[in-house]
Amino acid sequence: MEWRLFANLAEAAGTKRVEVDAAPGDTFGDAFEQLLAAHPDLEAEVLDEDGELRDHIRVLRNDRNPFVSDDGFETTLEEGDELALFPPVSGG
Repeated sequence: MEWRLFANLAEAAGTKRVEVDAAPGDTFGDAFEQLLAAHPDLEAEVLDEDGELRDHIRVLRNDRNPFVSDDGFETTLEEGDELALFPPVSGG
């Protein structure tokens, strides 16, 4: 399974794409933990002091927020899922 990273998160990881060992049947949380294990510098960017996902970080599974449309970290992954991690977006 592959994560796509954007902006400063890609810079922190040193890459825009990260392959993890998560497979269909694993959870979104499994894939997220594997991402952070592979790139520990991301942890400070995406988790708060309590180890929770920072409010301003956006995660997507197939262009949908799994915390809104699915079961959050317990969402079961399926073949072909696309995972993405975004920092806050600002503009004017």
